[in-house]
Amino acid sequence: MSWGTELWDQFDNLEKHTQWGIDILEKYIKFVKERTEIELSYAKQLRNLSKKYQPKKNSKEEEEYKYTSCKAFISNLNEMNDYAGQHEVISENMASQIIVDLARYVQELKQERKSNFHDGRKAQQHIETCWKQLESSKRRFERDCKEADRAQQYFEKMDADINVTKADVEKARQQAQIRHQMAEDSKADYSSILQKFNHEQHEYYHTHIPNIFQKIQEMEERRIVRMGESMKTYAEVDRQVIPIIGKCLDGIVKAAESIDQKNDSQLVIEAYKSGFEPPGDIEFEDYTQPMKRTVSDNSLSNSRGEGKPDLKFGGKSKGKLWPFIKKNKLSLKLGATPEDFSNLPPEQRRKKLQQKVDELNKEIQKEMDQRDAITKMKDVYLKNPQMGDPASLDHKLAEVSQNIEKLRVETQKFEAWLAEVEGRLPARNEQARRQSGLYDSQNPPTVNNCAQDRESSPDGSYTEEQSQESEMKVLATDFDDEFDDEEPLPAIGTCKALYTFEGQNEGTISVVEGETLYVIEEDKGDGWTRIRRNEDEEGYVPTSYVEVCLDKNAKGAKTYI
Repeated sequence: MSWGTELWDQFDNLEKHTQWGIDILEKYIKFVKERTEIELSYAKQLRNLSKKYQPKKNSKEEEEYKYTSCKAFISNLNEMNDYAGQHEVISENMASQIIVDLARYVQELKQERKSNFHDGRKAQQHIETCWKQLESSKRRFERDCKEADRAQQYFEKMDADINVTKADVEKARQQAQIRHQMAEDSKADYSSILQKFNHEQHEYYHTHIPNIFQKIQEMEERRIVRMGESMKTYAEVDRQVIPIIGKCLDGIVKAAESIDQKNDSQLVIEAYKSGFEPPGDIEFEDYTQPMKRTVSDNSLSNSRGEGKPDLKFGGKSKGKLWPFIKKNKLSLKLGATPEDFSNLPPEQRRKKLQQKVDELNKEIQKEMDQRDAITKMKDVYLKNPQMGDPASLDHKLAEVSQNIEKLRVETQKFEAWLAEVEGRLPARNEQARRQSGLYDSQNPPTVNNCAQDRESSPDGSYTEEQSQESEMKVLATDFDDEFDDEEPLPAIGTCKALYTFEGQNEGTISVVEGETLYVIEEDKGDGWTRIRRNEDEEGYVPTSYVEVCLDKNAKGAKTYI
């Protein structure tokens, strides 16, 4: 199968076909180029998507990603980022191994094609020139033969005419001979040129054209093979990243399998556990027996007077803690967080204190390492005075030692608070029997061993009361709260609103500048004062927003503000 023998007369069609082949190759290059652009764009979009959903550093959102499901989501985002990188690898490899290589090959192919068809046209022009020479000699031979025939006929006519002189006859005979000689010369020349043309034509159709067409055929077949190899490379580039992409997908599956719902549930407990015990059952009060209420009142007075109450973790007093916990959020928003985190529930306070102690211990260790380094340097200076003055390090050493001492004092302070909180939290082995909300009636706890010995304030903070008298005040307040629905708290003074306050949070009340209201509970150090407008409207307002005037004769009144 050879184009030179089978397609010897299809020069123009072969020229069109080879040009079409180059166009197809350039079209394939364009296709691969657009594929690389799509891969780059896809990789960029994947990276942007991964970046968009990454948690922001040093933000509350980052703290929320401690749950296993959120960690798995972060792993998913990271794996997707690596997945995008593999699409970038596909784009780069296709550009370097296909586009650049084929673009260079196309230029070489065009030059080779141009050279082959130039040789073909040159051979065509040569055979056409030989053909023209043959036609010219043929026409000349034909013309000379005709003229020789006419000269012979004229001679014969002159020779037959008796009226023509002998000289004219001789002249006609010589002319005829000359024409015959010219015809013979033209015949010989025509024969020679014909033989030459036949030889050139044979060479053209059996040697030159087959060789040129064979080169063109080989060129076209190389183009086809090269295009097939590029397609294999195209697939291989994709195949090379499949294992890595598989690892990315395996990483996503592994992250999904690492999700532990029980662990996440435990983290929720650690994040929001308050440390309080749930309220117990409310005792039934039989109002059909008038004496029972009297006895209850007497018991209340005795418990206030003697300071030995029979505490029960039930009733309204326990439930009263929950609204104050909600107010704690408002206090935090206003930046009223105390140093000992007493505004937090016990369990959350313990976690914060433990975290603070750990941070201080790290700082102490850092300062101690710095002190050791300075001490070693000082020893080196003492042994080798030429390296430096040992006295120059005394000031720095003293400064570091002072910092260590300050940090230790600070640590002791937080450790004391932590020990206090840990002593007040219920032990694990007691939790089961505390579910009912009641202590063993035969062995009642003292005020110092329960969670209610800290006084509740509007923002959910708990202030330690040292004296027995203060503890009894807290107890009395808790017992008084049980009768809030029947006996509202008495006013202990009045106040005038200095500014307008919009009470949008639960437990607060709105006031207008210049308005006068009743004070029913003074500020206990948390920045809030409890006031009442009428029997149905009462709540907390910031102490700095009102001018308070307490009644000296009222219960609990202390000073004028």
